[in-house]
Amino acid sequence: MELLSEGAKALGLDLGKEKQDQFGAYTRLMLEWNDRINLTAITEEKEIIIKHYLDSLSICGLAELNGKTLIDVGTGAGLPGIPLKIVEESLTVTLLDSLEKRVKFLREVIGQLSLKGIEAVHGRAEDYGVKPDFREKFDLAVARAVADLPVLCEYCLPFVKPGGFFIAMKGPSVEQELEESGKALSVLGGEVADVRKLVLPFSEYERSIVLIRKCRHTPSGYPRKSGKPTKSPIR
Repeated sequence: MELLSEGAKALGLDLGKEKQDQFGAYTRLMLEWNDRINLTAITEEKEIIIKHYLDSLSICGLAELNGKTLIDVGTGAGLPGIPLKIVEESLTVTLLDSLEKRVKFLREVIGQLSLKGIEAVHGRAEDYGVKPDFREKFDLAVARAVADLPVLCEYCLPFVKPGGFFIAMKGPSVEQELEESGKALSVLGGEVADVRKLVLPFSEYERSIVLIRKCRHTPSGYPRKSGKPTKSPIR
């Protein structure tokens, strides 16, 4: 856990022993379950720490998390939602994933790590984005390498309250996706507030974090029905 601790310090975070132990337990569970279901192609512990945990924590300095509500759309193995919850206990987190087996894993992690104020939900973003209990109910939505940015905007912005933010975690080259997202942002009620480039600690992995402010309500016709955002992105 020394690598995680030092990497977190490089991101401006201080991880005590309890939090380090939680990350250790999370890693063990991830690798155990990975033998049964497809959670991650990254199975070496050093790579998990850098590419999963430090990558997830890289957004901590970009948005205010204390006391906020966050939905992690297409969370997969719980990234970045679970690392963010471990670090910021006051954050209320909803993990949304379309595969029931992964949701069972997430619930196991939540129980084993004794995390409070976090839930895992089975479903698609297109379906949950229209539910009254989820639509425009969150201060923050986050998605990590799920789809191209125009598609992600339709998945995520409907969950965000006006005045809140959608955080898209992308690779090093995001300029073309930003250009292609202009119409989607205009239609869905968002605007790009910031784009941060960084290199993950102890690596050469370049990342881009796109911070999108929710300026106004998303029209009632969005998100469109399941599959439509991917097949016909707003462009």
